[in-house]
Amino acid sequence: MNTTSLFTRSRAAFLAGALAVAGAFVGIAAQNPGNATVSVKRDPQPIKRVPMEPSSFSDVVKRVSPAVVKITTETKAKKMAAQGQELFNDPFFRQFFGNRMPEMRQQPVSGLGSGVVISADGYIVTNNHVVDGADTLNVTFNDGRELTAKVVGRDPQTDVAVIKVDAKGLPAVTFADSDTVEVGDRVLAIGNPFGIGETVTSGIVSAKGRRVGILQDVQGYENFIQTDAAINPGNSGGALVDIQGRLVGMNSAILSRSGGFQGVGFAVPANMVSHVADSLVKNGKVVRGYLGVSIQNLTPGLIESFKLKDNRGALVADVEPNAPAAKAGIKGGDVITKINGKPVVGANELTLAVTSTSPGTKINLEVLRDGDTKEITVTTGQRPNSGKDSESLLSGGDESDTGVLNGVAVDDLSAELREQFNIPARVKGALITNVDPDSAAARAGIRAGNVILEINKKPIRNAQDAVDLTAKTESKKTLVKLWVSNPSGGGSTVFAVVDESDAKDNS
Repeated sequence: MNTTSLFTRSRAAFLAGALAVAGAFVGIAAQNPGNATVSVKRDPQPIKRVPMEPSSFSDVVKRVSPAVVKITTETKAKKMAAQGQELFNDPFFRQFFGNRMPEMRQQPVSGLGSGVVISADGYIVTNNHVVDGADTLNVTFNDGRELTAKVVGRDPQTDVAVIKVDAKGLPAVTFADSDTVEVGDRVLAIGNPFGIGETVTSGIVSAKGRRVGILQDVQGYENFIQTDAAINPGNSGGALVDIQGRLVGMNSAILSRSGGFQGVGFAVPANMVSHVADSLVKNGKVVRGYLGVSIQNLTPGLIESFKLKDNRGALVADVEPNAPAAKAGIKGGDVITKINGKPVVGANELTLAVTSTSPGTKINLEVLRDGDTKEITVTTGQRPNSGKDSESLLSGGDESDTGVLNGVAVDDLSAELREQFNIPARVKGALITNVDPDSAAARAGIRAGNVILEINKKPIRNAQDAVDLTAKTESKKTLVKLWVSNPSGGGSTVFAVVDESDAKDNS
């Protein structure tokens, strides 16, 4: 079963009075409030961890629940042409039947979700998928008041949205520093499952830093807090709070084989919610920091090839020309081990740290290069928009030359092949046209459509370079630098280690 299909955004929708799943995209024009700001309350102190927890959380719930709201959405009915529409466009038919054409209408779709008030003047955070596609929004508070809301901004890449109601003096939640949350901490989930009314469930933080592929279609930034506090359809956008009543996350999705809660829920960390909400309120969109590097995690093969001590850090596979990283002196093959003094565990942690900064921010990087540690200061730029739609890179090419990497066919990058495989002119190397599925290269993740840029840190200009250099290689392990496509179009650079020592004996 496809793992991605197991994930359920916890939004309930009703179609013609029956419970169903809603996911239509209609779109609300995001309001850009110009220079608006939102000031949220913060308490950065770590939670007080004591051996015995209270026997009741009623005081916490009483403080927090007024700031948790129910969000009702509606997508207006759409006109549908009746079957046989093309016949009525014929002048002969219009002569006898007139210009009247019967119409059919889809039923309006209603949806449910939750939200959290973050400021007294009416700003509310929720999930993007709760408000995505809705034409009208209504917010119901736990005292029964109901107000209409408008979208301030949406960020599909984190599944965070900000809406606003016209009100003053609202109870607002206090944000905790979600970086201080630890696995095992007690948490409460507050929301409106299935639209039955405000509901509180309890559990613990089961894991941190989860990347589960929920947002992969939009190249999202995932850093979920996992919890076993029950989250169900309608809980999306609700609060995940600690036992002091501070927001540590915003409930977003569940992993389930049945569609109902099975003990695995995910919440967007409060720090990410705060950063995104602040940018949406100020700019109507999220403006992210940017280095201009392609990075990847360190595998055992890469650790050996680069003579590293452990797998901590993010390997720089490529640096974009004239990007902030290039201007600061970052090079391909560098390993970034710290950012602003904090250890970098892997590529995702570095990406999250950089994208949480604003363009123009100076960040200090600790870089390992050829065994030496360097301190480099980079001023972040603004992350550009995603590229064009992806294209298939699996069509074949000239497979006559199979002398490189055992089971890999290569060809020169002609103008026709560049157009066929959508390879930019700046990419120089040898195009891989076929890979034997039983080869060591296939096991290393190398695929047809990749471009070999370097072999053992030596540049490749064409197919013959790749064949000649491989023939001279005596080691069973080969370090290959590749250009590969990505789901959003364009491409990125990665390293792979081809280990022929474990090749199958086909004799």
